Amino acid sequence: MKTNRLLDSETHTDLYPEKIKTDKIWNPLFTTVFVANIIMNLGLQMTNAIISKYADHLGSTATITGLVTSIFAVTALIFKLVSGPAIDTYNKKYILMFSMCILMIAQIGYCFSGTIPLLILFRLIQGAGLAFSVTCALALAADALPPEKFGTGIGYFSLGQVVAQALGPTIGLLLLELVGYNTTFIIGAAVMFSGILAATRIRVTHTTTKKLVINLKSVIAKEAVLPALIMFLLTVAYYTINSFLVIYANGRGVGAGIGTFFTVYAVTMLFTRPLIGKLSDRYGTVKVLIPALLCFALSFLIISYSASLPSFLIAAVVSACGYGASQPAIQSLSMKCVAKERRGSASSTNYIGNDLGTLIGPVAAGAVAELTGYAAMWRIMIAPMLLAMVLLLIYHSKIQNIEKSFQSLQ
Repeated sequence: MKTNRLLDSETHTDLYPEKIKTDKIWNPLFTTVFVANIIMNLGLQMTNAIISKYADHLGSTATITGLVTSIFAVTALIFKLVSGPAIDTYNKKYILMFSMCILMIAQIGYCFSGTIPLLILFRLIQGAGLAFSVTCALALAADALPPEKFGTGIGYFSLGQVVAQALGPTIGLLLLELVGYNTTFIIGAAVMFSGILAATRIRVTHTTTKKLVINLKSVIAKEAVLPALIMFLLTVAYYTINSFLVIYANGRGVGAGIGTFFTVYAVTMLFTRPLIGKLSDRYGTVKVLIPALLCFALSFLIISYSASLPSFLIAAVVSACGYGASQPAIQSLSMKCVAKERRGSASSTNYIGNDLGTLIGPVAAGAVAELTGYAAMWRIMIAPMLLAMVLLLIYHSKIQNIEKSFQSLQ
């Protein structure tokens, strides 16, 4: 029997009056979640941009720096065993607020991390918060969107990350020069607290009609494994940029102004992401992702040969048209794979792929850099993108069927 995805009496559901009554993307629920997501990501990006420099400052090797950068993914993965089922069972608003509190505690903890082991400890605490926060925010946004504008809406939602990427690293690096590591971490925590206040304005009517059940089905949505695998491959490559771009640029004599890379990257996405969402809704995910992946691979090649700031900024533009376009398209596909009442599990599955890539990517790239040097590392890290393209071509028909089914069942 076909069930109504909006009101399923046999399962838990969050009722969203805005979702039922309007076909607008910018309804009250979506807008409030969008703002809270921007602030949360801004606080994260401010501190994430200087973590690798901080580890390097404390005397870590390239491999250890990669480990410090990515170690939060360990706890993020562990707590995914709970986050997906919890998001599908309890009030998403309060889950989001509580997880943001954990993120704030981690940022405060960085102030006391004068050694690598302590820094790793608070990175692990951050991972626990991320297991719930980003997963919950995506599920809330998906529930607020009209189906005919789903890809466009997810593209707009991801602009919260774009704005954070435009401002966060630049602000973080600037504050580092002005006030040092500890004060920068405290300011990041204050920004996160502002995000918690914004999340209090989220309005959802919640009804719990099932108990929390933790099993393989509730943690991982098997329908969303394919997009999660593609996300894993992209994240393996992307976190090479987050972990080693600043260090690589310093080694190439381009230390001053390299924070502009992240600003140019993000500003480019401000223009490309809404367009990509519309193209995805019109032409399908695969036709958007293939050229996007080619751009992402090209950006790594450009970085590997860059020896001046303009070259790095060109790479930023190309990368934004690559990974920046790919991420929301994959997130949208993962949400389309399941019924509304299982979007917590689908979001969790998507971020499991993301977390695994975050964990493996920087460590692998650091090891490659020690063996071959940084320039060769950038070229070698193109391989995951090529594999992602192969998967898209192999499962082209399956992805088309998922998108057709999503439209027909709304």
